Amino acid sequence: MSQIVRRLGVAPHLRGSVSGGTCPDLFELADGNFAVIGTDVTDSLDSQLPADAARADYERIVVVTRETLIKAKADIPDA
Repeated sequence: MSQIVRRLGVAPHLRGSVSGGTCPDLFELADGNFAVIGTDVTDSLDSQLPADAARADYERIVVVTRETLIKAKADIPDA
């Protein structure tokens, strides 16, 4: 398993988290992939996936807030 290299965007407490930093978060990994901490909504969205989308049994659908992604946008590489 790869290691976390850096956070994308700002820490949860800088986005207003008042629950000890337990918010959505995005991280770049050493292998170039990304890790996401978000709310698991697999049960509610799985049946709504488009016909050309699929999820493996080991994959989950997670939601991050719009603010989390917008704050991370500048840190996401173009290539």
